[in-house]
Amino acid sequence: MFTGLIQAQGIIQELGGDRFKITIPPGHTHPLLDEMIMGDSVAVDGVCLTVENLLPDGFIATASPETLNRTTLGSRGEASHYVNLEPSLKVGSKLGGHFVTGHVDGVGCVLKLIATDRAWEITFGPLNALATVWEENIAPYIIPKGSIAINGISLTIAECDPNGSWFQCAVIPVTYQETNLSSLQEGNWVNLESDILGKYVNKLLHHRSSNNSDSEISFSFLAEHGYI
Repeated sequence: MFTGLIQAQGIIQELGGDRFKITIPPGHTHPLLDEMIMGDSVAVDGVCLTVENLLPDGFIATASPETLNRTTLGSRGEASHYVNLEPSLKVGSKLGGHFVTGHVDGVGCVLKLIATDRAWEITFGPLNALATVWEENIAPYIIPKGSIAINGISLTIAECDPNGSWFQCAVIPVTYQETNLSSLQEGNWVNLESDILGKYVNKLLHHRSSNNSDSEISFSFLAEHGYI
């Protein structure tokens, strides 16, 4: 479990197939490495990976075929570039973002990136080839002021259309500068994880509706039980 608050950036390099080396750049030592042990979970651009081998400046991890198919890890090729890193949440630690599992739902595309006086407004949407994945796993959970993890970063949805076919986030300077959002360009891919709480609510509502057509939650039901 993670919170979507990035602790460091690292350089990821494919070692062959499903194995990756993630290192902290020279001259950028970080406490994340000091506390890391074998078997730890680390979110790499929002993807939960297990530390298999420790290195003086990083670690090695393996991604499953499902992870390669569903995330940007499967399309990195030979290029080395920066990824966002976050260690798993410790019991009793502050939850500054939102609950992030590290289980990416799919990838999205940067449709538009606009720099304003106080923020960067970034619009995301589906890739044509993966539009079905977006419609099933991402669109149902896109709501105004809702939470979403983009490359592992906890962000708030500023705007979206009613169908969730696109959404926009306003990124503050510190988040933009301290994460790999600063290197994004239009057309780039990002990992997306929808809010886990929204997924559970959706599951419960569908289960309730399919088992008892007379038990649908309505405004009158919520008012009767003191929720509104």
